[in-house]
Amino acid sequence: MCASSDNLVAVGRISGTHGVKGQLRLYSYSGNFESLQNASDVILNFPSGTSSCFQLLRTVCNSGRFLISIGGVDTIDEAQKLIGCELFLKREQLPATGNDEYYWQDLLGIDVVTDNGLMLGKIAEIMETGANDVYLVREGTGLKEYLIPAISSVIKNVNIQAGVMTITPLDGLLDL
Repeated sequence: MCASSDNLVAVGRISGTHGVKGQLRLYSYSGNFESLQNASDVILNFPSGTSSCFQLLRTVCNSGRFLISIGGVDTIDEAQKLIGCELFLKREQLPATGNDEYYWQDLLGIDVVTDNGLMLGKIAEIMETGANDVYLVREGTGLKEYLIPAISSVIKNVNIQAGVMTITPLDGLLDL
């Protein structure tokens, strides 16, 4: 592997092939083309759980889609074996996050509590809805789940180091 897993950030998933010369379509989690363009190598995590490092040869944004070429993948047959792989970059290859910006990977697994101290659970999944992200918060036993919109009127504080997000729930949000 190119780097330790603590130093890696998932940035997308190989969604298909493009052409017959091994080019890959990438579904980007962030839509940030510059990070990918500046990278020299990438790590692919296979559905089986294994990972491999590849040299990133070329990146193209074509009609809003990201296309990449990686070393050692020169045919459509080789490229098809990579569909479904998650693509990671080293954290230092990514731009620093701004105020109130976080990489999804840093939010997954943190505790979510209300501003009056009620523990709701941990962020288990993040869904992109277009207008804003939505955090799926799962209570410890897994019997109760909450959908928390990632909007400033709800998210009051995020402390990545402490692993805690504090929210002010909208009326009725916790009643569902």
